[in-house]
Amino acid sequence: MIEKTLVLIKPDGVQRGLIGKIIQKFEDTGLKIVGMKMVWADEEFAKKHYTEDLAKRRGEAVRKYNTDFIKSGPVVAFVLEGVHAIENVRKIVGSTEPKSAQPGTIRGDFAHVSYDHCDNKKQVVKNTIHASADKKDAEYEVSLWFKKDELHTYKTVHDMHIY
Repeated sequence: MIEKTLVLIKPDGVQRGLIGKIIQKFEDTGLKIVGMKMVWADEEFAKKHYTEDLAKRRGEAVRKYNTDFIKSGPVVAFVLEGVHAIENVRKIVGSTEPKSAQPGTIRGDFAHVSYDHCDNKKQVVKNTIHASADKKDAEYEVSLWFKKDELHTYKTVHDMHIY
């Protein structure tokens, strides 16, 4: 099952110079980058990414923290393609709460804050990265961040092992 999924290196990951290290983790597994760009989101776009559904699930404050943060600096957005890409990317990324993320995952290696800490400080969880949660989110987010002509088809050496 070949899938596409969206990944964002958030402003904290960009500011900390982690772009190359993060991309390397995905490429090492054989996932293929089929689209990539750097974007500085505005308020309207941030609210399209962090939809009202987030406010319903986690509260309006969490949505506000996330929208404010995603527009606080440039974001590197890319689409990965591969076998069960959504699930595999989520494993590589690690738990949303960095404190709970396993070593070897992006969040486990590059962040350490907890929900409690961020709640007490009334701030967003700076966890360096976003990855689509499921197939529905991936389809929505890929189409939000990328036009069809910004996504590419090409062969890599890994393709001979999966096709």
